[in-house]
This record gives sequence, C-alpha cells and structure tokens, in this order.
Amino acid sequence: MEELAAYLHLTPAEIERLIADEELPSEERGDRVVFRKQDIDAWASQRILGLKDRPLAEYHDKTSYGTRKLFENEAIMPEMLQPRAMEPALKAKTKASALREMVVLAEKTGKVFDSKDLLASLVAREDLCSTALPGGLAVLHPRHHEPYMFESSFVVIGRAIQELHFGAPDGQPTHLLFLVCCQDDRIHLHTLARLCLMALKTDVLNQLRCAPDAATMYDYIIAAEQQVLGDKKAKARSS
Repeated sequence: MEELAAYLHLTPAEIERLIADEELPSEERGDRVVFRKQDIDAWASQRILGLKDRPLAEYHDKTSYGTRKLFENEAIMPEMLQPRAMEPALKAKTKASALREMVVLAEKTGKVFDSKDLLASLVAREDLCSTALPGGLAVLHPRHHEPYMFESSFVVIGRAIQELHFGAPDGQPTHLLFLVCCQDDRIHLHTLARLCLMALKTDVLNQLRCAPDAATMYDYIIAAEQQVLGDKKAKARSS
C-alpha cells in the first residue's frame, strides 16, 4: 500500500479511503490487499483526465517532485516533443483510423520498436474508457507501458482535418490528439497532468487549432508549458 501511495502521489490515508469506498481497483489475497499495475494505471490516468482547476493543479505539484532530477527547469515538452512528429492535417475520419495515423506519426520519432502492439495497446485503453476531454482534445496513451514497444518516452500531436467522434464527456467532436508514451513510471502520470493543466490554464488549444504548420504548433506547446511553470513559481513565491 505504501508503494502504491508513492506511485500515485497520494497519502496512505487517501489510499485507504479509496479502497474503503471501492473506488480503487484492488484484490484481497488472504490478509493482503494487492493491486494490478495495469488496472491502477488505467484508473489513475482516467482520474487525472477528470480533474479540474485546483485539484488538478495540486496533483500536478505533487507529481513534480519525482521529475525534477529528470528534466531541466522542470520542462518536459522540449525533451519529449519533436516538430517532425507533429501533424497539422490528419486525414482520419474515424476514431480507429485516427489511432492508426497517430501510431504512424509516433514512428517518425524513431523511438517506436513495435508499432503493431502500440496500436493494440492504444485500442485497449480506449476500450476501457475514452481519453477524450471537453474542448475537443484527446490525450491518448497505451494501456501497457512495456519497454519493448518504444525506446524512450515521447509525445506526438496531431490535428484532424475532419471532426472525430471520440466519446468526449461533452458530446462534442475531437480535433486535437496528443499521444503520450512514457517508459518511466515517475513521469507518466505527471505528463498527463502537465498536458491537462496546459489545456486548462492557457490558450494553447485555440492556438493549436489555428497554427499554420507543425513548427508553430511546437512553439505554442513550449510557450504554454513555460506559462504553466511560471504561474506555478509565482504562486510558490507568494505563498
């Protein structure tokens, strides 16, 4: 339970409450409570995608501690994004074809080892629950984080020409797709929180919809992350 609390960036008391409320996927084996990692990952990622405002900002701050040694100045995007792996004109007309196009885009990073299994893992994650958010954004990620699928962590971004129906909570179509592939457990949940916070606290989604090319999309993402980090540091100084 202590290991799980550290992984989810929650307190043991919060873990106990979630178990008592039957919100956290777990199993009883004799006098022990055990947790399957892939079930926990799916639960945690969906929880992050559903956080808003202060709870999201607080969770983002908690998860920052484990990544400070991995990324200079806490900036994730310059390490994980490449302009060549950003596509402003996805031709997909369906959710299935969009997932296929995003895997092709991921291959442009040069980090994908097994594109077939990566696609299957993305489909499995979407079958659990859609990763689409209100506002026309979906934050795709594989259900399984296996080292054989890709060499290192990365993010790719695609913008669809046509409306895609991804199952967003607001019932609206999805236009922007972020694909997050993280090998390091310390940064998987934090990267999801960072992207959600950028979407909530900056104008980056509108900017990405209007960007004329991949290079401009990249610049908007980098600037939005710096805005979020700047707001966080300003808040820390004032508290």
